[in-house]
Amino acid sequence: MTEATVTPLPEASLPIAVLGRRGMERLDLLLLTVESLDFNGGEAMLWATQQLGFESLFPNRVELWKRRCHNPLRRSTRRGRLGSAETEALIRLLCAMADRLYPMLHQLLSSREPADLSKQRWALVDQRLKDLIAERFNLRRGAVQRLLSTDHSSSIQRQLVLTLALAAGPGGVDRLRASLLDPTP
Repeated sequence: MTEATVTPLPEASLPIAVLGRRGMERLDLLLLTVESLDFNGGEAMLWATQQLGFESLFPNRVELWKRRCHNPLRRSTRRGRLGSAETEALIRLLCAMADRLYPMLHQLLSSREPADLSKQRWALVDQRLKDLIAERFNLRRGAVQRLLSTDHSSSIQRQLVLTLALAAGPGGVDRLRASLLDPTP
């Protein structure tokens, strides 16, 4: 996929999407998954915001971080809901990052890859994601403990990677938005 598949839109033309608590948690987890797949994920997200034309919403990494802190599972969280423009911009940013990482996502999900190689890749993703969660999330929360438990983490990680793969390509923004707005857990 090329980066040209996600076209920037002016802020006035963004659809209205306000995420609930679960949607915001999933959005932030997906962004964290991107960071676990790409060691320069934070820088790549900042670059993608500029490419997508969201400099006014996220002029720097601090503003991007502040929007992500609306996730109640974070150590330092912000009260209130994220505005519809910020929500839509984060959704589009995530889809642009999924487009960029699609070859890696495909390798992780492919059944044609050798089993030992696939296991090594998943182990790297698992360790990196757990490290990022332990660093940034409130470890006293039950949901965070489930994310870090060995019983649940692999299925949750597969679901996150699958969601990222489905968010890539044409129509990915609509698929991701529908997934995040779905009230079922």
